[in-house]
Amino acid sequence: MTTPPPPTIELRPARTEDLRALVALEEACFDYDRLSRRNFQWMHRRANAALIVASEPLGDGDPTREVKLYGYALVLFHRGTSLSRLYSIAVANDARGQRLGVRLLEAAEAEAVARGAVYLRLEVRADNATAIQLYETRGYVQLERVEGYYGEHGDALRFEKRVRYPGLESQVWATPYYEQKTEFTCGSASLMMAMAALDDDYAPSRQEELQIWREATTIFMTSGHGGCSPHGLAVAAAGRGFGVTVYTNTDAVPFLEGVRDEAKKEVMTLVHEDFLAKLDASHAEVSLSVPSVDELRARMDAGEVPIVLISEYRLTRRKAPHWVVLTGHDERFVYLHDPGVDEEEHRSATDYMHMPVAHADFERMARFGRSRLRSIVMLRASPNASRDRRKRDRRRSAKR
Repeated sequence: MTTPPPPTIELRPARTEDLRALVALEEACFDYDRLSRRNFQWMHRRANAALIVASEPLGDGDPTREVKLYGYALVLFHRGTSLSRLYSIAVANDARGQRLGVRLLEAAEAEAVARGAVYLRLEVRADNATAIQLYETRGYVQLERVEGYYGEHGDALRFEKRVRYPGLESQVWATPYYEQKTEFTCGSASLMMAMAALDDDYAPSRQEELQIWREATTIFMTSGHGGCSPHGLAVAAAGRGFGVTVYTNTDAVPFLEGVRDEAKKEVMTLVHEDFLAKLDASHAEVSLSVPSVDELRARMDAGEVPIVLISEYRLTRRKAPHWVVLTGHDERFVYLHDPGVDEEEHRSATDYMHMPVAHADFERMARFGRSRLRSIVMLRASPNASRDRRKRDRRRSAKR
């Protein structure tokens, strides 16, 4: 018997008519963490994503007919950043040996480039030698191992590839990542990451996260629990022995414009005045001049760690203040850790670590509210912590 020729396979964007075949392919390729029809439908219609399928040719017949699928690649994009993530890639058993996995990966990378992404990241099971070889052959670099990422199915390896600007020199520090455990503790989570970047012996914890929030909270905000003010975060940092400077473009009480109740405004004002008194007693610096991006880059090169207030709108379309910590920079981007992982949108920490944001986008992002509030809490090691400073310098990566 002669071996039948391999089928002709074309790569194209998914259609609504492919959903049933996608679910069947998912069930055939994976035995856990499967995407459902509803998941695929959401990814196809609503998510900031690219769903690429490998199928038999559609031809000139009925464009709505179902066709056989041999594989797919799903890429997620992070709004407001230049980051993309390969969420999933699958190849049917009867299409193996035809380099379809390579073609799908190349298509995913091309889609990332077309949408302005600089990095494509992914997770893969640590025991999936075939997939790991594919990624390494394609120039992906391992970032870290995540124990228990797949639950009882094992650990994950995180990989990354720069798909644009291959010669760009970046200074990015190995800042430990910490995901906030409540919706209102982004400030304390960011402060803990900054402290961990300056002190190898410091270990963030949930107890510390809540303690810092208690020390730094404004008490009230527009709705729900109050968040951390820049001055409150500075008080918490100074109390833990770090050098700190608060930069802000106004001497008004932060976040007051979003609160209507006069009694709440009075409480927030009293809290703010207490923060100012404590900062004065600790000899911490308060400046009404906010550093430019170039000045921030110079400060980071000198060993300081900026915690920056941003408007969450450019990332999530939610109008809320949010704290992030800067982890690096280059001539095009600043890199940041965002502690607020949105798992409901199939995100993981991979999407929130060292997020590249173009300088101009960062300038627009780092303002909040009608008053265009700008605040940066700059952290540095205490004068007696030169040992920790040397450790931070050694961990610097010159190219990513």
